[in-house]
Amino acid sequence: MILHDARLIHRWRVGEGGIVRRALTMLGHPVSATYGAVMAIRNSHYDRVGGQKVHGVKVVSVGNLVIGGTGKTPISAWVARALEARNLKPAIVSRGYGKDELILHSRWNPDTPVVAGSDRLEATRLAGAGGADVVVLDDGFQHRRIDRDFDIVLLSAEDAFPGYLLPTGPYRESIQSLQRAHAVVVTRRTATRRVAEEVVARAKAIAPNVVTAIVHLAPVSWNDLRGCPVAAPEGNVLAVAAIARPIEFRENIARMIKGTVELMSFPDHHEYQLDDIERMRRLAHGRMVVVTEKDAVKLAQYAEMLGDIRMLIQEVRWEFGRKEMEGELDKVAEATR
Repeated sequence: MILHDARLIHRWRVGEGGIVRRALTMLGHPVSATYGAVMAIRNSHYDRVGGQKVHGVKVVSVGNLVIGGTGKTPISAWVARALEARNLKPAIVSRGYGKDELILHSRWNPDTPVVAGSDRLEATRLAGAGGADVVVLDDGFQHRRIDRDFDIVLLSAEDAFPGYLLPTGPYRESIQSLQRAHAVVVTRRTATRRVAEEVVARAKAIAPNVVTAIVHLAPVSWNDLRGCPVAAPEGNVLAVAAIARPIEFRENIARMIKGTVELMSFPDHHEYQLDDIERMRRLAHGRMVVVTEKDAVKLAQYAEMLGDIRMLIQEVRWEFGRKEMEGELDKVAEATR
């Protein structure tokens, strides 16, 4: 069975950790510097030559600067619905690293095709051949082989901003890369609105011409593994998560119930095995197990073994900037016709 230290990962993300953190920063700095130089060369190349267009297909990219956990999947799903509402024929293109996310896209937008492939340029062509006139690239900011008509970058209000490049920190590339984005959306789970606004201000200082918005990925209700609405769990619970931000998941549960919340975390996209399920049952020891929508996809096959499980549902709530984002999607729709 694979477990990982959720608290250590959280500290790595937010730039905390005291003496240990400072030591790791010193050790990782040469590697981060080399990585940053390589990314700068790569970006300079694409700044000169640009990406490739796919005939007859507009492209909206939803990406981020860090590794995972900013809300790309729910925001991509929202964009796809918004494009469909404009009488377009969207498809979602994903690398397909996590099958759980592909299944969620299909559940949230059952009429929207989902095309998976490591070569997202070819996947976009396949989507166009299948009838799509616009593609939503899930996690597309660094995939610069494809030209895009609207480039959305997500920043998490829970992360350090600015922060360190990999491997010292979670950043895939420099924050100066925001200058090539068309929109910056700050998402928040447990951070306050004020913190999110501070991140927006810092992003605007780097890229003053971008459209900005804030989204609260808000926990709103409970379902069972079949997707049926149920009551909130009572008493103490065991939170099980194989996601990028398990600490925030635990904190959200703690705000919604009266009991205590113990966390059992796995690496992002972990595929659960029978020994994982047995360990969950032993650790739960009669307590209800609470999971994310993403984890529920993979745990459904073990429903009989796990018994009554609660799935926490989150909702995309625009706190500001929605009108401007809708206006940019209107432009994409007009250019498609």
